[in-house]
Amino acid sequence: MIKKIFLPALIVISLMACNQGNSSGSTVEVPENNVPAPSPLSYTLVNIYPHDTSAFTQGLVFYQNRLYEGTGQKNASSVRIVDYATGSIRKKVNINPELFGEGIAILDDTLYQLTWQDHVVLVYRLSDLKQVRTMAWNQEGWGLTSDSTQLIISDGTDKLYFVRPGDFKLMKIVSVYNHLGPVNNLNELEYINGYVYANQWETNYILKIDPSSGQIVGILDFTDALKRFANIDYKEEAVQKGAVLNGIAWDEANHRMFVTGKLWPKLLEIKLN
Repeated sequence: MIKKIFLPALIVISLMACNQGNSSGSTVEVPENNVPAPSPLSYTLVNIYPHDTSAFTQGLVFYQNRLYEGTGQKNASSVRIVDYATGSIRKKVNINPELFGEGIAILDDTLYQLTWQDHVVLVYRLSDLKQVRTMAWNQEGWGLTSDSTQLIISDGTDKLYFVRPGDFKLMKIVSVYNHLGPVNNLNELEYINGYVYANQWETNYILKIDPSSGQIVGILDFTDALKRFANIDYKEEAVQKGAVLNGIAWDEANHRMFVTGKLWPKLLEIKLN
């Protein structure tokens, strides 16, 4: 199944304004700086795969032809290896039921998993998903990715935190913004070809961020993605339970992106145009 999606720029720009934490209540968009609005990015749907509807997806990573997924909620958080083609779970490790799992990232054959408000980072040996240690993180944990040298963390604000993987020492902070000002609710992250892609929590957008400046340079729109692509009408009550777009994984070898959501029944494979 292949569908091509193109995004009218005016629609994207107007929708983006509704999701900023700095709205003054005005219906007129007045840029707060001289930067251009994010460019609408098109993509092609390549495949649709099953996804575990009990998985409250917080992190997604594709590494060495395996899909790794971190899930959230107390008493239900886990890290797992998933057969993306069938949705079946090859290996699952449940974490302490008192912890709320968040984003995951893989660097140097080590898997890192954030927790939400517990200020704990769980560290796993990738070969068998055995937890080998914990580290402290003094902010909330939302999304996590790696630029192959540092780990990059989001905490639900407009900030990206760059930390040293060995001890989570903070190296720098980058503030994310667009033509309207700071952009909050940055969630699940993925580093792709020099840019950080971020789910914006409770929206249908994936933001493309220049990590050197924090500027949002592009936007992918997944509004009604399940309905459009899989003929699934996800009802409002499902969204109220947290079933929002969240989960980005990049297959570097085949230049494809996997996208899903919390409690979603499907995993989308797309090609960026």
